Amino acid sequence: MDFSTVELSAEDEAFRTEVREFLSSVVTEDVIRRDRETGDNFDEGVHLALGAAGYLEKEWKSEADGGFSRVRRRIWELEKRRAEVPWVTWGTTSMVARSVAKFASPEIRDDVLRGVFDGTVRLCLGYTEPEGGSDVATCKTRAVRDGDHWVINGSKMFTTGAHNCKYVFLITNTDPEAPKHKSLTMFLVPLDSDGIEIQGIRTVDGDRTNIVYYSDVRVDDKYRLGDVNGGWTVVREPLDAEHGAVAAADDGLADVAIMMHQAGFMAEAADNVAALVGKSGAVEDGSVAYRLGRSVARLEASLSSPSIFGRVALAQTMRDISPDLMDIAGSVAALPVGADGGADDRSEYVYRFAPLVGIYGGTLEVFRNMIAQHVLGLGKPNYSAPKAS
Repeated sequence: MDFSTVELSAEDEAFRTEVREFLSSVVTEDVIRRDRETGDNFDEGVHLALGAAGYLEKEWKSEADGGFSRVRRRIWELEKRRAEVPWVTWGTTSMVARSVAKFASPEIRDDVLRGVFDGTVRLCLGYTEPEGGSDVATCKTRAVRDGDHWVINGSKMFTTGAHNCKYVFLITNTDPEAPKHKSLTMFLVPLDSDGIEIQGIRTVDGDRTNIVYYSDVRVDDKYRLGDVNGGWTVVREPLDAEHGAVAAADDGLADVAIMMHQAGFMAEAADNVAALVGKSGAVEDGSVAYRLGRSVARLEASLSSPSIFGRVALAQTMRDISPDLMDIAGSVAALPVGADGGADDRSEYVYRFAPLVGIYGGTLEVFRNMIAQHVLGLGKPNYSAPKAS
């Protein structure tokens, strides 16, 4: 959305000024530096400030329920990005909270949502397993009923934000003999439970994620979300949101695809590299101009691709153009943002992030298969060995 072509009311302009001033006061240079150093994509002080100011609740709720109007929601989203608000843990919290609102008992629902809105309760995703890949339905983490409790054993990989969260939205197998989509049960597991061990993992782009081990973890049945063996119904909506398989907004006041936050860094990198070569005169070289123009054209096309198509286009474009951007900028592009002597063009970060953006929430191969099956109607892929002639 380009505000140069959208006429805002005086009230909405005042809101934009209010938000910009508020975010600049809480997202300081120290916050941004610390976030880059830790890779957490979360800052508790900032998060609690957002909660205390009512912004978390207004972002989560619809306008009819007291949340932002459509225009103010868009203003809010764009200003958060401009201020570089650490955002990942709020993203997972927001997704899970919708399932909590829909499937949890009133006792759990009201307590969790109250904490979500004031910032004291954060929620993370317990899906992927060390040997499970992108197919979360192949879950091996077991939950066995013991009276009014469940005993959980297993491990989950890529549980980002677990060390800053109060609960994990955990997918478990409660019936190993049943078909995989009918053997799953979802729990909201308190992360301070006995038997849970969280180990940090740093990815190549500098972010922190976690592997979480569950050893005889006892969970009260009140923390179960939905029916026993009905977990696929519970997890489908947040999975679709994470995959980007959602309909585009008719009013244009929303991102056309998921991953637009990261795409913003890619666009900024392309703009900054263009400025660098423009100042140096290197753009006069035909090969430089061609590669830069090709990168920008790919970028613009990906930014306009909707829904799950955009999820694939943005990730693939980042992988394809980030090496060119670094090469065009030259050796200075090897220095990270904030380094002495660096150009702060972000191309180095985009290059490191590119391999992962095609893995988060599922691999590009999985998404391409989803497009083939569910959009183009081509049927399931056949991975069996060819028949002998």
